Amino acid sequence: MSKTNLAGASRELFRRAPDETFGSLAELSAHCRGRRERSTERWLPPHRLRAVSDGGKLLLSDGEGEPLRMNDWSFTQLCGLARAHKETVNRLSAGTAAQVLAETLPRSSRPVQLYASGEELRSVHGMSYTRLHDSEVLAMPSEFAVDFTPPPVGADGKTGLYAGEQDLFCFLIDPTGWAEVDGEAFAPGFFVWNSEVGKRSVGVQTFWFQAVCRNHVRRVIDRQ
Repeated sequence: MSKTNLAGASRELFRRAPDETFGSLAELSAHCRGRRERSTERWLPPHRLRAVSDGGKLLLSDGEGEPLRMNDWSFTQLCGLARAHKETVNRLSAGTAAQVLAETLPRSSRPVQLYASGEELRSVHGMSYTRLHDSEVLAMPSEFAVDFTPPPVGADGKTGLYAGEQDLFCFLIDPTGWAEVDGEAFAPGFFVWNSEVGKRSVGVQTFWFQAVCRNHVRRVIDRQ
């Protein structure tokens, strides 16, 4: 039997803000469904995109409606589309940054996708990107892992269930499934993660769970 400590959930715990933390899988799923319902996709050629300065803030206009406010991830993607160094653009005034992006954004006819929620631009993608919504990922454990619950609450009340502007992370164990392995008790557990804006790929890790500290470092047997 090979036991190890997994630190993935601990890293998530320390990087998540309180408003990214959810108390139950049902609460997390409802949040992700609502965010999906509020989000829209638009396809348009890159030459329609125009960075604009408004009150010292850098916004993105598609020529129709109100310009969109960018978060850190969509700004990163826009700089990547323009092949402009994000850290350099970020140091410029909004007016100068808008001029830099005006001169560096591509003028091709291949469309790009703007994914927005209200006035916030969540992501910018090319034609090759296929979105897997967080709510779709959570539909599987919600239907088939009904006995699984979050682990004991960690530091600062963190639960192991997180969703932020960039990605989703879910840590669940089965408190009814304890089994004896070499004289020690273990329960099934798994992580699932995803990003519907392209920050990370979807993934699942399963393990036998033994104990967790308040920092959510877990003692486990890896299930290969």
